[in-house]
Amino acid sequence: MTPATPAPSTGRRRLHLAAALDRRSVYDAGEYLEAARLAERGALDFVTLDDSFARPGPDALSVLSRVAPATRRVGLVPTVTTTHTEPFHVQAAVATLDWVSGGRAGWRIEVSTTEGEARLFGRRPAAPADVLWREAGEVADVAARQWDSREDGAGIRDAATGRLDDRDRLHHVDFTGSAFSVRGPSTVPRPPQGHPVRLVDATARPARAVAARYADVALVRTAHPTEAAEVRAGLRASAAAHGRDPDGLRVLAALDVDLGAGEYAAAPGHGGGGPRPTPRGPLYRGGPVDLAELITAWHREGTIDGFHLAPVEPRRDLERLVNGTVSLLQHRGLFRTFYPGSTLRDHLDLARPANRYALARGAS
Repeated sequence: MTPATPAPSTGRRRLHLAAALDRRSVYDAGEYLEAARLAERGALDFVTLDDSFARPGPDALSVLSRVAPATRRVGLVPTVTTTHTEPFHVQAAVATLDWVSGGRAGWRIEVSTTEGEARLFGRRPAAPADVLWREAGEVADVAARQWDSREDGAGIRDAATGRLDDRDRLHHVDFTGSAFSVRGPSTVPRPPQGHPVRLVDATARPARAVAARYADVALVRTAHPTEAAEVRAGLRASAAAHGRDPDGLRVLAALDVDLGAGEYAAAPGHGGGGPRPTPRGPLYRGGPVDLAELITAWHREGTIDGFHLAPVEPRRDLERLVNGTVSLLQHRGLFRTFYPGSTLRDHLDLARPANRYALARGAS
């Protein structure tokens, strides 16, 4: 666990909103950039871009690296699997995204469970989800150690002596996991955020232990507010059991949203078009106003810290989400109208983690 300086008090608990930019078989970076800029106009905390070895599509981290210099505030969170990839390269790539975005990077941690994905690499067969999530936890752990392995200010570039780095501020992590070992230090300077934000979909039980121990943001896919509240409480309790401050974990409800013209029967107490379970997960189908009512109700009841919303029809639904739902929440004073800070941690009210090695060096 890495100590952190306390986050400033913000009074009333903030509502956090994020959106998915997923588009099937779209390789034009301009479409992703347009969508990210729209989300930024709505002051959304962050956008995600999914990725998988199981289906064709552009590399999410590369796409958001293209989006980064053309946006200014919105957080950028690509999916990067921890299976069949090298932990050293993963952490370096995410740290680089944090640098090129000016401290707005996140990392959606995912695993690759299928035999087809395993055959793409030929290194090992597919493994059960619980085994892969244990490995994912180790990767999340060693990534944070690698981000700390170069202390702030370690790069000195002293022309007189020819020294590039202060060796006292470089650290070997010497980490050995179940399927890999990493010595370090990282080749990338410590990210602007200290640690880029780590996100885990904690809907499936094998992922929950990783979310509770390492994630800054956890997603929960459910159509029922009581279930969302139970999962949130369980994640916070588990985080505390691992020695974390549970207030350093944001839990967001993940919903697919269809904001087309049709209005459907409501889930009780949520206005028109409440969420319903589907084979793909919970789906909200209705209008932007009723979605604002749902978000308001779940958040005010303390059910959840916010929402991650995935448009069913990307262009149409994201526009209606930002210009309809978010605008209404802003008008009611329930969601911010501007970004009070510049980093993704600022948006999420999360402190910048202290460097574990700097603390140990100072103590000695």
